[in-house]
Amino acid sequence: MPGLLTWTATPEIDGANRRRGAGQSGLDFMPLSSHLKIVAPPLELVTPLGGYQLLADPLLNKGTAFTEEERDDFELHGLLPPRVASLDDQVSRRLQVLRGFATDLERYAFLRELQDTNETVFFALLAQNIEELLPIVYTPTVGAGCQNFSRLYRKPRGLFLSLPHRKRIKEILANPQFDRTEVIVVTDGERVLGLGDQGAGGMGIPIGKLALYTACGGIHPATTLPIMLDVGTDNPECLADPLYVGWRNARVHGQDYDDFIEEVMSAIAERWPHALLQWEDFAKANATRLLDRYRDRLCSFNDDIQGTAAVATGTLLSAIAITGVPLTEQRIAIFGAG
Repeated sequence: MPGLLTWTATPEIDGANRRRGAGQSGLDFMPLSSHLKIVAPPLELVTPLGGYQLLADPLLNKGTAFTEEERDDFELHGLLPPRVASLDDQVSRRLQVLRGFATDLERYAFLRELQDTNETVFFALLAQNIEELLPIVYTPTVGAGCQNFSRLYRKPRGLFLSLPHRKRIKEILANPQFDRTEVIVVTDGERVLGLGDQGAGGMGIPIGKLALYTACGGIHPATTLPIMLDVGTDNPECLADPLYVGWRNARVHGQDYDDFIEEVMSAIAERWPHALLQWEDFAKANATRLLDRYRDRLCSFNDDIQGTAAVATGTLLSAIAITGVPLTEQRIAIFGAG
């Protein structure tokens, strides 16, 4: 029998747009999952999942915040410690553990595992400690996360579309798990930050960027999809690494690369015609021309080109407003290479 999960919503939406369970306060997050039916939104959700299956769904898992009634309905007694905790309790517990690690890479790995286990606690923790954790979830620590991606890999998140499986692209995208996709961040891992070609490890970038979409922009995590286009790698360390999780092959360039991108983008446009697609960390030789080719076919932008330009323009306009000196009289210095 399907069970009932109860959530309480408030009219105010905070930065993390978080979900609220029994005994929790000040939250507004209604989980979207392929395993639930909304009965009286946003108060009640029906899901056929129970026991370990429910605890394994990061969007529905409330961990120790499941109420006594929910533990009865979903056969969770014995699978969880007996005390029912609030979300504040859960966040406090995770924050203490996080701050006990010696390195930022350890903190990054801890947060990634938390995200794959309980997204409510993950985003509550991130939103409540955004200044402290933003450099861990994304730059600069995400760079080390990409370099160590194969060693840190635990659970699947997003899609790896590899060139050897190009005939299965539509089949892969058709998975009902991704029916609600509204925002996509895609990379081929060739120019990750200032680190260069990281191959399949570049997947850390779309995962991290989409976490910011939720924590800072309020985008529901169930509507986000990170995609890694695995066309091989020219990074000798990746190719020599026995633990490397990507396609162990020299990076494909030229017409074969373009044909693969075309197949993927055509399939994405067909599957999610109204989704936003963000191009991320493509090499200079591909970034501009791919944006020009697909910007009128897909609702898309390149963060490294347009995002950086928008921030730089905003900075200049602010400088003009503060100093009262027109742009034509400003002295501009370019500092650094990134």
